[in-house]
Amino acid sequence: MAAPRRGRPPQHWADLDPAARVAALTDAGLPRFRAAQLSRHYFVHHTSDPDRWSDIPAAERAQLREVFFPRLVDPVRELRCDGDTTVKTLWRLHDGSRVESVLMRYGVPGVRSSGRGRMRTTVCVSSQAGCGMACPFCATGQGGLTRNLSAAEILDQVVVSARMLEEGALAGGPGPVNNVVFMGMGEPMANFAAVLAATEAMIAPAPDGLGISARGVTISTVGLVPRIRQLTEWGRPVTLAVSLHAPDDDLRDGLVPINSRWKVAEVLDAAWEHARATRRRVSIEYALIKDVNDQAWRADLLATLLRQRGDWGWVHVNLIPLNPTPGSMWTASDAADQDEFVRRLEARGVPVTVRDTRGREIDGACGQLAALDRAGSA
Repeated sequence: MAAPRRGRPPQHWADLDPAARVAALTDAGLPRFRAAQLSRHYFVHHTSDPDRWSDIPAAERAQLREVFFPRLVDPVRELRCDGDTTVKTLWRLHDGSRVESVLMRYGVPGVRSSGRGRMRTTVCVSSQAGCGMACPFCATGQGGLTRNLSAAEILDQVVVSARMLEEGALAGGPGPVNNVVFMGMGEPMANFAAVLAATEAMIAPAPDGLGISARGVTISTVGLVPRIRQLTEWGRPVTLAVSLHAPDDDLRDGLVPINSRWKVAEVLDAAWEHARATRRRVSIEYALIKDVNDQAWRADLLATLLRQRGDWGWVHVNLIPLNPTPGSMWTASDAADQDEFVRRLEARGVPVTVRDTRGREIDGACGQLAALDRAGSA
C-alpha cells in the first residue's frame, strides 16, 4: 500500500521531534537554545517567516529558513460560505501537487446554529494528495493518489489556519483551533507514520507543539484494520472515525473497495477494541445514498452489529446526506428514508446524528474535495 512519490518535500522543523530539533540545530552550527525560540514562533505564534523574528539575529535568519522553514504550502484559492464561517483553501505544495483543507467555525451568534453551545473551530486537513481508496461516490477517490504528505505538510495546514483565525479571517473574531479532523483528502491510515507524527505535534504542549487536546483530534479510515490496531497500541485518546457506509459485505465491497481485504466484522471488531482501550467513543460515518444503502433493513442490521460488540456507549453513528460530485450517478436519500433510518437506529438504542453539510456549495463538504481550480482542472 506504498504511495507513489511525485516529489519528496523538504524537511521542516515540524517534521522533527523536540530532541531531533536540538540535534539538528547543533549539526547546523547554531546554538541549541534556539530550539525553544523557533518552536514558540511556529507552534505558539503560528509564524514561519524568520524575517519576522526580531529575537533572532538577522545573520541567522536566512540559514534558518533554508534549513528548517522551507515554504511547504502556498494558497492558490480561497472560497467562503455559511456566513463567512466556512473557508475552503486550495494549497499548492512544493512539487505542484494540490490539496484542500476546510476551516469551520460553529456557534457564531446570528449564523446558522447560533446559540447551541460555545463557539468552536475545526480544521479538516488532508493527509494525502488525492486518495487511492477509489470509493466511487467520493470525488477525491475518483482522482486517484498522487503522493503522501509529510508530517509538516499536514501540520502546516493547521498552523496556517490558526494564523488566519488570529488575523480575524472568520466570522466571530479571533480564537483558537479547538478540533482537527483527518477527513480531508486521502486515507490517513495509508500515510500512518506521517499522520501520527503530525498528531503528536498537534497535541504536544506548547512550545513543543500546538497544545490541542488529543480528544479534539479525529483520525478517520475506511477500514485499514492493522492500522486501527496500531493506532490503539499508540495509546493516545484520539477519536477514531470509521467510514463504513454499508453494514453488509456484499454492498460494501462495491462502495468501499478495501472491504474486499478487511470485511465489516473485522473493521468493527478493531473499532470496538480501540474504544475499549482508549475509552473514546468511535464515530461510524455513513453516507446515505438514495436507493443504495438507505433501506430500513440496513439500519436494523447496522444497529445489530454495533450492539453485538458492546452497549451503546462505545459508538455513535454519524449519518451524512450524500454530497453531490461531478458526474456522479448517485444522490442523497429522500428525507423520509433518512428519517426512517434515524428512527430505526434510535429504536435500537444507537446514538445517531445527521451531519450538518457545511461547505456543500463550495465543494468543501464530505467527499467533495478534489483540489480543482475554478475551471474544474487540477
